[in-house]
Amino acid sequence: MGRWEGGKVSSGRVQYDAVRRKRFEKMAHRFVLRVTGGPAYDPSTHTTIPVNSQKPTKISNEHIDATVDVNIQGYRGLPHGSPNTSPYFSSPEHKADLYNISFNFTPKTSISGNDLVFGNDFDHPIRDRLPPGFSTAFNIVKWMIDPGLDGDPYADEPYLYGPLLSSINILEIGEKEREKEVENTEEDEDDILDEGAVGSGEEVRQQSGMPDDAKARKKYYLTEANRKNFTFEEGREYKCDFFNPYLDFNEFSLCLPGFHINIIKYWDGQPLRDHSLRYVLRNKATGDLLFVLVFTLVPAEEAAKEGEKAEQTPENGTRTEKADDAENDLD
Repeated sequence: MGRWEGGKVSSGRVQYDAVRRKRFEKMAHRFVLRVTGGPAYDPSTHTTIPVNSQKPTKISNEHIDATVDVNIQGYRGLPHGSPNTSPYFSSPEHKADLYNISFNFTPKTSISGNDLVFGNDFDHPIRDRLPPGFSTAFNIVKWMIDPGLDGDPYADEPYLYGPLLSSINILEIGEKEREKEVENTEEDEDDILDEGAVGSGEEVRQQSGMPDDAKARKKYYLTEANRKNFTFEEGREYKCDFFNPYLDFNEFSLCLPGFHINIIKYWDGQPLRDHSLRYVLRNKATGDLLFVLVFTLVPAEEAAKEGEKAEQTPENGTRTEKADDAENDLD
């Protein structure tokens, strides 16, 4: 394994790491990524999210109207021909980030700030597939990244949720629908979202006691009483941006400070459902799902066949391969 020599790693350890890295890279290239999303868990309601396209996908159900956009640095996935990167990662504040999920949403009924959560869940056990060191990684995440994260990864239906108010990186409070109709303002989809508020949302933010700074806001809402004092109002728009430099979808690895897990090593050869990571926005009090995004590893051979089929019969492409060029809507 090698040893430390004069503050440097011995050549044996360097060679070992190089061999291991090459093996993981070879395994990673056996898969490509597909990102889909929709208003329900049922995959038949999902459509492909066009990664790095700056074309938000609309998702609607009885609980919410939303748009979702996903950017992934170094993306190699479906649909075929997707951009490898996005202008998002050229902005100074996001040069180190590896992916982001940005979304706007307007609730159709008011939701307590203590009940709206964002995170990951599964419809089957994953405890037998968790890599060694997962508990350590989870503790690092709670300690350094998201102290409000809660869940049970060892349950029959595992979940890891955080209150949106304390977990989301950036939050902007917008206006009521009727106010937006009066002003009829147009938005630039390429703009990087900043913490804050617009229009009547400024008064809402001030009256609720929400700090102006994102870091202070996240800390403030770690307190349950403060979350209960905030309401996501029916008919008001909220904009969110979630990002981090820790989950590398290009190499399928989790890179935390002082800790590294190559995830694909533990997924290789397993049933396809274990190759998916879901992000959800939901009301934990009612159990209502507002929207779901699914990041799925697809065997490269299968993806190639899908590409060939799409080229041969583009008019008969599958639902998840259609980019929905005009509106990219889901109702």
